[in-house]
Amino acid sequence: MAKVNSFRRVTIREVAAQAGVSTQTVSRVVNGHPDVSDETRIRVQQVIAQLRYRPSGVARSLAARSSQMLGVVAGGFHLFGPVQLLTGIEQQATDLGWHLMLQIVDSANPQDYERVAANLISQNVAGVIWAYPELTGECERAFLQQVRSYAPVVFLSMEPCAGSAVINVDNRHGARLAAEHLIARGYRHIGIITGPLTLWSAQQRKLGWQDALASAELPRHKRQIVEGDWTAAGGDAGLVKLLTQFPTLDAVFVSNDQMALGALKAAERLGRRVPDDLGIVGFDDIPESGFFKPSLTTVHHDLIELGRIGVRELHRVIQLHHEGRPASTTSLVLQPWLVVRESA
Repeated sequence: MAKVNSFRRVTIREVAAQAGVSTQTVSRVVNGHPDVSDETRIRVQQVIAQLRYRPSGVARSLAARSSQMLGVVAGGFHLFGPVQLLTGIEQQATDLGWHLMLQIVDSANPQDYERVAANLISQNVAGVIWAYPELTGECERAFLQQVRSYAPVVFLSMEPCAGSAVINVDNRHGARLAAEHLIARGYRHIGIITGPLTLWSAQQRKLGWQDALASAELPRHKRQIVEGDWTAAGGDAGLVKLLTQFPTLDAVFVSNDQMALGALKAAERLGRRVPDDLGIVGFDDIPESGFFKPSLTTVHHDLIELGRIGVRELHRVIQLHHEGRPASTTSLVLQPWLVVRESA
């Protein structure tokens, strides 16, 4: 038996030569094809083990016209949410034996979507998870139409879409929980720092805030609303602006924890004691929120699990497709809950 250099990739031709069979027979054994005798299968498997042969995933996928690769479209990794989603996606994909092809998009660059679509199609991905940003314009919708004709797509954290699988958190309910908590604590002049209102998730959180105030018959005027950008700096500037246009403000629902951190800093600088002079509730329950000063009351939602569910749903659709069975789309909404700490 010839010694094999462990740093050199063994080829299928070497396996075939060592086993005394054709490369086609080796391919059949590797892919579990039934049209191989037991004696030949055992001999080939022994040679594969001896030579430490690892078949090319790309070659196998091209032969089968499918792959063990999922495409993931994502961006915004300076934010908490996209990072959590990607963590869950990676964990579940690994558990199910999938590889990931990550495509990072810049929503400010329309040409990005054409590039990403071409990459996914050229790599013959079996399915696509759209994690972030949300589909809000013509470029994104054109991307969807192009990719969908090649592979199934599952969306995370975006507006429900007829005929598409969308896995979501109930942002509206979570925001209502936040505002209702402030009301229950006796606050009556409650503002909101929203996320970017082009995004469906930010719109839903604003609606939840409005729902709670309407139910309690409290005012909800335009001067009580400031649009933020999900960042701590945006939260700081947002609270300053909110106090300027709504001086009687005694509480604020901040639409994510990163902005809430900035709002807490601004409150301290402006001499507003939290929670005595100003109640603050966030959204996300990032790991650091319990260590803010004061610790942050916030809405918890499991984005890692949301990412995992997205992969499981895509895996289900792909398996049904391989079996020649119809695969109806399934959408799911996860329920958040309130975590009460010191800020309200």
